This record gives sequence, C-alpha cells and structure tokens, in this order.
Amino acid sequence: MPATTKESAVKTAEHHDEPPAPANVAELVGQTLAQLGVGHVFGVVGSGNFVVTNALRRHGVPFTAARHEGGAATMADAYGRMSGKVGVVSTHQGCGLSNAITGIGEAAKSRTPMIVLTADTAASAVRSNFNIDQDALARSVGAIAERIHTPESAVADTLRAFRTAVNERRTVVLSLPTDIQAAPVSPSQGAAIVSVAAPQAVKPNDEAVHALAALIRSAERPVFIAGRGGRNAGPEISALAEASGALVATSAVAHGLFMGDPYNLGISGGFSSPFTASTIADADLIVGFGCALNMWTMRHGSLIGPSARVVQVDVEDSGLGANRPIDLGVLGDSAQTAAAVLDSLRSSGHRATGLRTPEMAITIFENARWNTVDTGDISTPEAIDPRILSRELDKILPADRIVSVDSGNFMGYPSTYLSVPDEFGFCFTQAFQSIGLGLYSAIGAAIARPDRLPVLGAGDGGFLMSISELETAVRERIPLVAIVYNDSAYGAEVHHFTTDEADLEVVKFPQVDIATIARGYGATGLLVRSVADLEGVTSWLNGPRDTPLVIDARIASDGGAWWLAEAFKGH
Repeated sequence: MPATTKESAVKTAEHHDEPPAPANVAELVGQTLAQLGVGHVFGVVGSGNFVVTNALRRHGVPFTAARHEGGAATMADAYGRMSGKVGVVSTHQGCGLSNAITGIGEAAKSRTPMIVLTADTAASAVRSNFNIDQDALARSVGAIAERIHTPESAVADTLRAFRTAVNERRTVVLSLPTDIQAAPVSPSQGAAIVSVAAPQAVKPNDEAVHALAALIRSAERPVFIAGRGGRNAGPEISALAEASGALVATSAVAHGLFMGDPYNLGISGGFSSPFTASTIADADLIVGFGCALNMWTMRHGSLIGPSARVVQVDVEDSGLGANRPIDLGVLGDSAQTAAAVLDSLRSSGHRATGLRTPEMAITIFENARWNTVDTGDISTPEAIDPRILSRELDKILPADRIVSVDSGNFMGYPSTYLSVPDEFGFCFTQAFQSIGLGLYSAIGAAIARPDRLPVLGAGDGGFLMSISELETAVRERIPLVAIVYNDSAYGAEVHHFTTDEADLEVVKFPQVDIATIARGYGATGLLVRSVADLEGVTSWLNGPRDTPLVIDARIASDGGAWWLAEAFKGH
C-alpha cells in the first residue's frame, strides 16, 4: 500500500482506537459495512456522503480520494477484482452518482461484487436539482438498486445489499436519503455485530458430471478455456486437464491463470497468436469453465471447429448457451465441477496423454506468445514500433507486476507482450469497452496489490481523458509505470473507417507532449521514440520510484492492429 495511505490508516487507528457508538443512520451504515469486511473505499466527498465516508474511515476502512467519481468507481472495481475483497465507491447524491455511472456500468457488466454507497435526496426534496431517479439509473447499466428505507431497517438494508454483492456477484448501488442519514439511532442498533457467511458453491449434479466425463474420454484434442468464473478454479482445472490430455487457455479477463503450465496456450480470442488460434480451432472438444464463449473469446465463432463438441460450465443457468449453441451445459461452480469430473475419470481408470506431449510443450513455448513471433520492425526515426516497444519493456520491467489495460487500437500490445505472474497480475476492465478506464484500473489494482509493480498500458486518447487521476497516483505515491501508446489519434477509429482524410480529422489530434504534462502533475515524464530511449525506464527502476513514471511513447502506425480486424467483424 502507498506510504501516504499507510500513514493515514495508522493515524486513523491512533485517533480512533474505539470509535464512538453511531449517533445517526449514516454512521450506522458505515459501521455496518466495516463490520461486514469491505476492503477499501474510493470516492469524491461532498456534503451528502461526508458523514458515512468518515464513519467507514473511523472503523478502519482505508479511503482514497479520487479526483472524479468515474475514476473512483473503476478504482473500486479494479481493487475488488485484484484483492478478492469488496470495494466501495462513495458519492454525493445526483451528480456525484451520475459522474460515476460509466465505471458502475463496467463493474456491473463484469459482475464485480461492489458497493456504490451514494447519498440521495430526501423524499420531500422533489424540486431539488440533485433529485434524479437513482434506482432507475443504477438498473439502466445492470447494477442492483438498493436503499436505506428507515432508521429501523438500516442494518438489514445494508446487510441485504452486501449479501447481494457477495453471494450473487453483483454491483449494488445503495442509496442513503439525506433525511434518513441524519436520523438518530438507538444504542442497541449500534451495538449489534453483523456478518455474512461465505457463499455456498453451486455443486453440479451427477448426471452432468458423468456426461462431461464421457465427452472428455471420447476426445482426442480437448482444450479447456477458463473465464472470469474460472479464476477461482485454476488448480482443479489444471489437474483435470492433465488427466484428460487437454491444453488450457483463458479469456482475456482470466489471463495469467495458467502461467507456468507448459501446455498453456495463453489468451483465446482476438489476442491469440496465430498458433494458439489454429490450435483451438482444431480442438474436437472445447470446455468453457466460467467462460461466456462470446464473440471476443471465440473470434465470432471461428475458433470452434465444425466438428467440435462445446461444453459450458457456469453457476447461472441463464448463462449456459447464451452466446452460442452448446452440446452440454453444466450448472455448477468451476472448481467443484472440475474436481467432480476428475473423480469420475479416475474411477473409470481413464487417463489420456492427448495433446500434452513433450513436442507440443516445445511448440507452445516457441509459438504461443506474440513475444516469440517475428513481426518485423516498422519503427521510423521519429516513432517506435509498438510491438518492439512492448517486447523490450517486457524484458526491462520486473516480472512481479500487475498490468492494467485501457481500450483502443493499442490494447493488444500490453495485453499480449507484457507477461504476468498469475491471474491477479492482469486487470482488464473492458466489459463496457469504454476508453479512459485504464489509469483508474491501475490505481485500484495497485492499492489491492502493493507488493507488485503496477503497469498501465493506455492510448493517448484514453490517458488524456482520465489524466486528472494522475494527481491521485502522485499524491498516493504509487510507483506506477504508465505506458502511453501515443499516435495522436483515436487509433481504433482511424484504422476501422476506410474513408478520406477529411472525415478522419474528427479522430486525429495535434501532437501532445504527454511527458511534459505528466511532469506538471509531479510525475516523472519520459519521451520514447526508440529502444535507446528506454534507458530512462531502467534509471527510474533503479531509483526510489517515489513518483509515477509516464512513458510518452511515440508509436509508428501499425495500419490497424491484428486484433482490431477480429474485434470489428460484425460491427
């Protein structure tokens, strides 16, 4: 955790060893969430959320002040993904919540367990300019709307919101009307201790387990693909793969799950290397563990061969076959399902080599990562090839890292060239496909895992959209390495639309000196046009790392990244 955050947490503990009993509902809600075990609160504090935010702090929940509510929401989202704890966003009523809505939408679509603790106008304040339909706004982006209804129900309402977030893996917007916030509470309410039991995993039924085991026994070229719902099941899926002769891969959000496995194909989908894509497409059985098997992960279905059998394991019945036809749907937790199927295979005496041969391990080592693919060099005297840039940075930066990625034409480079140590080394807030969330993600991820070097991959458009939070990184003394792939454009649109230059003027911009702007925020700025310029990265790594490093990388045009052509099919 950054030094200033540690110091503030220590000071809070020193001055509030025994927080006073809550005097009002706002303090009671803060105390209740702290007792339930929320991990960190991010927000912009206004009059409507001042009391509840400080109540959380007094009860030991660290707080990070963001410069914009949108930044706070995605920080909390990234924190939750990388820490396994529930992050909290604290906002003012009305405009505070609406400022955060894109980040809330990303978290909701990603099924991140998160609490958005927002003030709301009093029921009588119908003419207030702060008055909006907050419940409808929350539901419009896929979040769950909850609220504190009365002083008497405050604990139960808070508990329900937390339970929904954790047990159903949902983003919950909990509204606190200002009149109810100020209502007094009895000593007995403040003395109550609340907790929530860990959610019970969904156990697959025996019929589905035996059906999946039968498909595995008959397969010659099985591939297992783990998604977000499989991130808790790495050891179980790996053990099943070994017994089944299966290769393993992940969706982008689960990248790093099988790191170190010699039969790991890497990311399935648009980010796949040519070898990985062809190998998955040649599989005769594809099993998705907690994976939606959507158009991104399966390249619009092109990674599913014509004779391949397709199985999907998910904890929600509505998710089974939602994106494409499947041969078998297994309703169950990924870890429990993999373990049960492995038991079934063992009881039948089945163990297959399949694709897990020494020759395949060598081929995967040589061909499954873009770092080993010869792509040439399109660098110019004024700009560096983004592939060369990413490959060299992968060598320079410490291996124990946590990589966050913004959205844009550039995004395939940090996603595929920068290796990560495990599934908690890659933060991919891309369900909503919004640019500008990368810097926020990197800050939240850094606070979740202060033991790792936070690395951001962003385009110039997304970085400039979110640059106010660079001050947050500086203030919190986060040793962030921000790689800005600067092509002075919204590159995805430039390369997607085949039109004349006059039309493209709306997505092209004059050259911006991002390194100098970064220095103005108090960060270290480095201009990079060639591999030689990366000596500045080494110097920063060897120093105290007491300011973020912003790499203004002037990149050569790739004519549209390889993954972009796949992503825009069908758009």
